[in-house]
Amino acid sequence: MSRPFILGLTGSIGMGKSTVAAMFEAAGVPVFDADATVRRLQGAGGALVPAIEQAFPGSTGPEGVLREQLGAQVFADRAALARLEAIVHPAVAAERQAFMIEHAGQPLVVFDIPLLFEKGGWESVDAAAVVSAPAEIQRQRVLARPGMTPEKFAHILSLQVPDADKRARADYVIDTGTSIYQTEAEIVRLIARLTERSPLVRPT
Repeated sequence: MSRPFILGLTGSIGMGKSTVAAMFEAAGVPVFDADATVRRLQGAGGALVPAIEQAFPGSTGPEGVLREQLGAQVFADRAALARLEAIVHPAVAAERQAFMIEHAGQPLVVFDIPLLFEKGGWESVDAAAVVSAPAEIQRQRVLARPGMTPEKFAHILSLQVPDADKRARADYVIDTGTSIYQTEAEIVRLIARLTERSPLVRPT
């Protein structure tokens, strides 16, 4: 039984991954956004809020999970982080399975996974696409964000697989250091290439 070709989409902070994911959606390709799914499950009335509150008392409120309070309880505590992941990961996997059932007839779907290489997500995709831009453009984009500092940026980068390593491991690299129109054209070409493939065939 065939299923859609799964393209894993990833990229370091400030590389334009969210913009690229939106371009895939605009082109008619279904996108599963792992981060957005977690936010929904942990938001007001979210399905995971009771379990997280039970495991980490005081970490939720009427608006759902309180990120700072929860972060304080799991930061630098591997056992606590493992307990949290044991709550979150199965729920996200179930949502992803439902997404695949909903879009079973599509030739191509995208899994938007920020930590694709960091957390082993590449094992669940047929090919990996890395969104990348020159380091100086990345730095300019990130430091323009509210509340961002060079120190925060350096810390975030230290937690991520370096961009050069991601590009080396990728099946496809999507360049966002050019104009938005060039990036869109690159995505259109990639979609055409992937949808012409036989199902479940990895690129060579």
